Amino acid sequence: MKDLYLEFLIEEPSMEAFLGALLPSLLPESTFVFRVFQGKKDMLGKLEARLKGYAHWPLGYGRIVVVVDRDEDACHELKQQLEEAAAKAGLRIRSNQKASWQVVNRIAIEELEAWYFGDWGAVRHAYPRVSRTIPNQAKYRNPDAIQGGTWEAFERVLQRGGYFRTGLRKIEAARAIAPYIDPGRNRSRSFAQFRDALLEPMP
Repeated sequence: MKDLYLEFLIEEPSMEAFLGALLPSLLPESTFVFRVFQGKKDMLGKLEARLKGYAHWPLGYGRIVVVVDRDEDACHELKQQLEEAAAKAGLRIRSNQKASWQVVNRIAIEELEAWYFGDWGAVRHAYPRVSRTIPNQAKYRNPDAIQGGTWEAFERVLQRGGYFRTGLRKIEAARAIAPYIDPGRNRSRSFAQFRDALLEPMP
């Protein structure tokens, strides 16, 4: 995909750090801008107003990618809230117009750390002392269905390997892991949906 301009609306800095390290290899000829909110509540409260600012973009100018953690929310209800904000702003949504969409909404289920569990080889490149058997353990086999909080589970696994003894530093981990992520092998379904939307060519 050549010369694509993308603006990412994201809820917190660790996702910005992750995407900032991942995207240059995934979309090497594209331009990226990140708009970071002060958490999910702030993002959802301001999203419609922010999206209205994009309504006057000329056709084919660029795309807006909204990325939010599911956390404890019902996925379908959260997705509907995001889609409604885009529709009220007068934007063409990917779920309705795949050929000429302006905005796509993507949910990390349940958090960014699920995408790390989806590519454990990348994690082991960054933190080689962590267990290599994590993907084979039943509770981690489906990265989008880890119980009890994904980032908490990720922190515990890294601490058992001798990392982040005083607590997970999310931005540091994002920058360390993202350069090793192989988008084609990630087992997280939510990551795959995010990746596939980014790779769609402009009409």
